[in-house]
Amino acid sequence: MGTVQFIQVTPEQLQNEILKGIKQELEQLKKDFQPKQPSEYLTRNNVAEMLKIDLSSVHNWTKKGKLKAYGIGGRVYYKRDEVENSIIEL
Repeated sequence: MGTVQFIQVTPEQLQNEILKGIKQELEQLKKDFQPKQPSEYLTRNNVAEMLKIDLSSVHNWTKKGKLKAYGIGGRVYYKRDEVENSIIEL
């Protein structure tokens, strides 16, 4: 491993430059950081109300693959973010 020499740099100046670089990196991380949100699950009735459609439409859209359903103990749920993302702009 090579040697690095700092000429005409005081230890305080070196420390300040290192801290400045670390602060910039932390600020960038904070700006880009998105905390993981827990998934919110909706029932078929919730989805029908949200989209203002019949339960039969929810069933048909699920069969056609437009909506993705999850089953837990014989019950059907949908992730809110996936339902919202399934809405396309025309």
